[in-house]
Amino acid sequence: MLTPSQGLPAAAPPQAQAVVIGSGFGGLAAAVRLGARGYRVTVLEQLDAPGGRGYVHRQDGFTFDAGPTVITAPFLFEELWGLCGRRLADDVDLRPVAPFYRVRFDDGSTFDYSGDPQAMRAEVARLAPDDVAGYERFLQASEAIYKVGFEQLGHVSFERWTDMARVLPDLLKLEGYRTVWSLACKHVKNEKLRVVLTFQSLLVGGNPFSTTSVYCLIAFLERRFGVHFAMGGTGALVRGLVGLIEGQGGRVRCSAPVQEILVEGGAACGVRLASGEQVMADVVVSNADSAWTYKHLLPARHRRHWTDKRIAKARYSMSLFVWYFGTRRQYPDVAHHTISLGPRYRGLLDDIFTRKHLADDFSLYLHRPTATDPSLAPPGCDTFYVLSPVPHLDAGVDWREQAEPYRAAIAKRLSETLLPGLEDEVISSLMLTPQGFQDRLSSYKGAAFALEPVLTQSAWFRPHNRSEEVDRLYLVGAGTHPGAGLPGVLSSARVLDAVVPHGRELARHFVSPNPEGLAHARTA
Repeated sequence: MLTPSQGLPAAAPPQAQAVVIGSGFGGLAAAVRLGARGYRVTVLEQLDAPGGRGYVHRQDGFTFDAGPTVITAPFLFEELWGLCGRRLADDVDLRPVAPFYRVRFDDGSTFDYSGDPQAMRAEVARLAPDDVAGYERFLQASEAIYKVGFEQLGHVSFERWTDMARVLPDLLKLEGYRTVWSLACKHVKNEKLRVVLTFQSLLVGGNPFSTTSVYCLIAFLERRFGVHFAMGGTGALVRGLVGLIEGQGGRVRCSAPVQEILVEGGAACGVRLASGEQVMADVVVSNADSAWTYKHLLPARHRRHWTDKRIAKARYSMSLFVWYFGTRRQYPDVAHHTISLGPRYRGLLDDIFTRKHLADDFSLYLHRPTATDPSLAPPGCDTFYVLSPVPHLDAGVDWREQAEPYRAAIAKRLSETLLPGLEDEVISSLMLTPQGFQDRLSSYKGAAFALEPVLTQSAWFRPHNRSEEVDRLYLVGAGTHPGAGLPGVLSSARVLDAVVPHGRELARHFVSPNPEGLAHARTA
């Protein structure tokens, strides 16, 4: 009989297993990072295709990106491709968008917001000649906040209150106690310019009148790295990330909703699907909404911090009404990204965030991706989506009744302003309401951006990237640190590098392979 020393192949060392709940950008980025750290990763997605909020709808020859359309900080994507020995440009063609946004005020005047310093100074001088110097000071403040809030703190884990205490002096020095609106008001006087410098916080679910001024870093982030669009749509990035995961030996399973996170000996050890199937793992990462994760996926008996009462009392971002539509004609004068403001700014935001009232007026974000990539519509046509910030489900709006009248009101407004004759040109239509955010995307209260990014719900005060409840459970995505937006959710996955053990270490200490090639994590 041969002995191992006489030439029998040695058994392959066990490989640590990871389960990622949800295939949004945070979950896909987490999977790539875990794969690079020695894990065999299974991503479980409840929808029939990957992407989460980055899902792609294809209808009547039109391609509609469901969610993220503003791509900043492309280096965060490049880093993921680099972990797999590839280049982002090998798989995804990112194109710069100029202007970043065209802001249209209710009186019909416009402001082209771009990354060109000279063009921006000229636009500010045209709009508010007395505020040019103040605008420059605002940009300097934005850069200072970026260097601390993003470069130093965006990818670190706030696990102890002392972590927060260490950064408080810097936050105080940078006036993080101010709101976004307050910091803009400190530097510029013109009301329209104040709006131009503050609407970006709404893109990450924050009310500029209550969101910490730390989010003013977005202005410098966009200035430094630009605003981009992926040819083929944002879904091209989703497809590229799925390809990276599969290239690492991982897999993405769709139509596989998770019902429960399994816990053994105080540690996450896998998940149970709605079908009853159990997928065991050494670590579990949830890219599901953090409130949803704790309220619906982790049983109450395992929760001491994020109890149902605490989850209910937290403040949540606004929701969105999104109308995807295709037109039989093109609108070549419409920019790729347009912010169309209504007659009210602060009053409308009070209705949305504070009074939880669905107002008759609205401000809109209009996305026309065919301005950059005509292939997303049939020849001679245009693809659009328009979103309107609205209150989350605490408003008590019955969207089964209100969706169509609200859509019609938006169509009328667009027809009178940016898209003449729109109501007669639409040939494809699809809607997403706050109810859909809850029912389809498992967002607590239908909030589109998870917890509202106020100071008392930032950094250490947010649900931690390493769960406070059970061992070997980790969170990524908008509801954990650092927050919403593509840079935020991609950065939340970067945090895992610091808090998740390397796969080789975990395999050596915890893994016991089972016959299906999965693994059951056990305590050491």
